Amino acid sequence: MDPRRRSPSPCSSQSPSPRNPTCEMLGYVGIEAVLDQLKIKAMKMGFEFNIMVVGQSGLGKSTMVNTLFKSKVWTSTPPGLGGPTPQTLKLQSVTHVIEEKGVKLKLTVTDTPGFGDQINNDKCWEPILNYINQQYERYLQEEILITRQRHIPDTRVHCCVYFVPPTGHCLRPLDIEFLQQLCRAVNVVLVIARADSLTLEERETFKRRIQHNLKTHCIDVYPQKCFDEDPNDKILNGKIRERIPFAVVGADQEHLVNGRCVLGRKTKWGIIEG
Repeated sequence: MDPRRRSPSPCSSQSPSPRNPTCEMLGYVGIEAVLDQLKIKAMKMGFEFNIMVVGQSGLGKSTMVNTLFKSKVWTSTPPGLGGPTPQTLKLQSVTHVIEEKGVKLKLTVTDTPGFGDQINNDKCWEPILNYINQQYERYLQEEILITRQRHIPDTRVHCCVYFVPPTGHCLRPLDIEFLQQLCRAVNVVLVIARADSLTLEERETFKRRIQHNLKTHCIDVYPQKCFDEDPNDKILNGKIRERIPFAVVGADQEHLVNGRCVLGRKTKWGIIEG
């Protein structure tokens, strides 16, 4: 008998199917305890999340990061007050440990000051791509060692938030060329910076134009199609794609609204919650 045509075991770990029926258990084994063990281990070790923010100066990148994590993760000097504009792009990283209800998160934020701020922005994205690839290579080299560390420091960029200026027109040639390369290296989340400067009609028109640019130039931002294997995930990802790019408003000041404190920007028309 050909071993390749041997019938599968009824206790196979594969998903149940007519050819792989579920094996009935005769007693308690303790499989359900695996989830508790994984949770205890994860709570003890904590999590690591590395995020990169890319965009021109003055788009509120630092404020948006602080709003997202409800803490002073990053402080920056307003453009024009901290000296001359940097002539070359130089990446800067800062790491904080955030704890919420016993869950620890080691958060690393990498900023890209100088991106797109020059008259000649040719190849200005190369330092960013080189940095991302270097972190992948560093992690891989640690992982393939015979006597590797018990816990390998993860410096890989897990997510890149790309800030689009609220021009109301479409993506710039700089954005298109860089995003085409960036999407091949990291998960990219596209956002419209300072979206409160647009009216609702302008915002929706701007979104449709950007969606058309992404489709025309084959720019695959997060969530990619490869995450649609599960039917439920496919439905959820479809709803997320309809909202891309996300319109965001950053704020680092608290205001009292209906008896609760919220982060927002105060205007003469009211408070825009971040």
